[in-house]
Amino acid sequence: MPVITLSTDIGQSDYVVGAIKGQLIKAVPSASIIDITHQLVANNYLHAAYVCTNAFAFYPAGSFHFVIINLFEKSPDHLLLAKHNNQFIVCPDNGILTMIAGDKPAEIVSIKIPNALGVLSCTEAFANALNAIENGSSLRAIGDAVTNIEEKYPFRSTAGPDWIDSQIIFIDQFENVVINLTRKEFEEHRKGRKFRIVLPARNDGGIVNISENYASVEQGERLAWFNSAGYLELAINKGNLAGLFGLKRFSGGITLNTLPSNKLMYERVKIFFE
Repeated sequence: MPVITLSTDIGQSDYVVGAIKGQLIKAVPSASIIDITHQLVANNYLHAAYVCTNAFAFYPAGSFHFVIINLFEKSPDHLLLAKHNNQFIVCPDNGILTMIAGDKPAEIVSIKIPNALGVLSCTEAFANALNAIENGSSLRAIGDAVTNIEEKYPFRSTAGPDWIDSQIIFIDQFENVVINLTRKEFEEHRKGRKFRIVLPARNDGGIVNISENYASVEQGERLAWFNSAGYLELAINKGNLAGLFGLKRFSGGITLNTLPSNKLMYERVKIFFE
């Protein structure tokens, strides 16, 4: 019984998500289909990679993760099917694969889309491939091996001897802010020193402690903590940090040769070590 997850930018206001599930169940009646999200933002690959990478880590080996984001950035004639960490990722060839995996998986095949008239003609191609896999076909039997794919990678924090400049990658429904800095990276740069996390448009002492959770500070106070995904998260206990400070996440895809160029002061958080 295969496990299939769905992560898309389709939303749930019409029939499309339900129709995709119908295609998959028809192809493999024993499949277990799980929604991760249908609220991805088409051009925000940082957000999509953060959500998908950290959700996929909790699924068993052999799971299939179907990611649909920015599908019609250009007319698609194939999907990618890649094996990564003993799981499978199916997605458009638009850079989201390497954003999620962190590098280019060693085993990737191309699933042909005979006639990409719309979303459902593309998803039908995956349903047919899944049916073939469940009936014993290998990846190489259902698609052509590919090495030349579009690559995009998460924007990394930059650092100097006594500072780190990080990117906002996710803002949740409570307007808590996640930046692209893990505990390991933070401690490697910190080297036991005191620190200040400085928010844009805020001229004060910053956040100077790492908390265990939201309840570690009084209501209305700011805090920083490493969330369950291992990334540094900034919040206000019972408050809305992003809205209060005008913080925004970068809304475009990032290629190997491009960096975000607009509204940087609203997209970045700086940490100073003392």
